[in-house]
Amino acid sequence: MRDLSLSESLAESEVTAVARPLPGADVETGGKPERSALRTVLGWSRPSIWLPCLVLVGLLAGGWQLYAVHNPYVIPKIQQIFSSLGDRPGFYVTNALTTLQEAMVGAVAGMGTAFVLAVVMSFVRVIERAVLPVAVVLNVTPIIAVAPALVVAFGFGETPKYIITAVLVFFPFLINSLIGLRSVDPLALDVFKTLHASRMEILWRLRLPSSLPFLCAAARICMPLSLVGAVVAEFVAAGKENGLGTLIVTAASLANLPVIYASVVVLAIMGISLFLLVVLVQSRVLAWHSSQTVKDR
Repeated sequence: MRDLSLSESLAESEVTAVARPLPGADVETGGKPERSALRTVLGWSRPSIWLPCLVLVGLLAGGWQLYAVHNPYVIPKIQQIFSSLGDRPGFYVTNALTTLQEAMVGAVAGMGTAFVLAVVMSFVRVIERAVLPVAVVLNVTPIIAVAPALVVAFGFGETPKYIITAVLVFFPFLINSLIGLRSVDPLALDVFKTLHASRMEILWRLRLPSSLPFLCAAARICMPLSLVGAVVAEFVAAGKENGLGTLIVTAASLANLPVIYASVVVLAIMGISLFLLVVLVQSRVLAWHSSQTVKDR
């Protein structure tokens, strides 16, 4: 009995030592997520972060303006681009929302299909050997060559645009998902197998958390890339009068350079916004991951 009580007290002391917060830890607020968000905001406010980018953008804008003054029929002046945006903001917003809808529907479809396939492939090697070569062929095939066939098959509606966008984001998300699902700690996997965990338990409690950094990295690529797919689809399958891709094609036929580059500016803003949105979600979802703690130090 005495030995038993001694072992129990040692066990309790070990639990207390593990549960005791580290010196300087923020106990009341939960610590890491709140401090990480604050450090991120304070970090972006430092001139050493935003000043180099601002200087580079200023140099590029100066070179653009200088070239536009001497070659007005090649590129428009910067004030002409922003004048076109300021004169008809609602017009550009309407077209941007159409393109954004096509990009998001296609991206969700392509990324969702890729993740489901990656889950199946991570468990069944035979399916990987069957699907991966086809996915590689689909990836290396120029999407602009397949787009007309999709228009013939599905018409000039929204369906071919969704398919083109989904195909464009499918392969990058599939590869990152497959690598992430297999990047588990072998020792942790052995522990799960020793405890006779089911495949769903291993997937939900081990493989999925291990794959989150890879999924977030893939989303940072695929979300802005979906805009490229939507614009390419609008080039080939106009269907509607709205959409930034359709607007660019129409303006190009009329040699309206300010409208073309104003549409490009809107697309760039949309791509940056999607990228930053994924980064924001990643900072919240992966607050526990070493990549975030190293970044915050």
